Amino acid sequence: MEFDWTVIEGALPNLLEGTLMTIKITFWGLFGGFLLGALSGVTRAYGHPILSGIAQVYVAIIRGTPIVVQVMFIYFALPLLANIRVDAEWAAIVTLIINSGAYISEIVRGALLSVHKGLKEAGQAMGLPFHKILFHIIGPVAFRRMIPPLGNQCIISLKDSSLFIVIGVAELTRQGQEIMASNFRAVEIWSAVAIIYLILTGLMALSLHLVEKRMRIL
Repeated sequence: MEFDWTVIEGALPNLLEGTLMTIKITFWGLFGGFLLGALSGVTRAYGHPILSGIAQVYVAIIRGTPIVVQVMFIYFALPLLANIRVDAEWAAIVTLIINSGAYISEIVRGALLSVHKGLKEAGQAMGLPFHKILFHIIGPVAFRRMIPPLGNQCIISLKDSSLFIVIGVAELTRQGQEIMASNFRAVEIWSAVAIIYLILTGLMALSLHLVEKRMRIL
């Protein structure tokens, strides 16, 4: 069997459409996940014991269950429990927010607790309120330490978006599956899908590397 480049050429419009959907789901999933993870991480590091306990339970549940189970629950079980019909695309985004938020919570918590407590004490000695100490003293130092693990999580979440094929979201992997089912050219189609994922993860890794380099303290 010869590799036929024209198959990829013909499939490219649909693959690009799926790529845009993958980017959309990943962007909003990580954006919401970072907000949720930052809030949860700060709560676990400095919050009230009760709030910290709630955040810890959330992290334990999400990290202890597969993302496929989570999206299936939101898409299929939630409508039965709460009588709420969730669109497949929104189910994918919400799942990625909740899933990435749990892992980002651990990244944020670890980075915050790694900052020497002397910085916090110095801010308190200056009479600064805690939110200013967090945003202007502890936060910048912790964020530099978060960048490498955050980069890994971004790439993992991008690849995890392919699992939303189980609820029929028309992302890149789903588009590849549908094209392959119509022309039976598995080698060409899945090679193209793999290359697109490599390009996306490569661009993401490069961007995060540039951010890390720019914020590095010499």
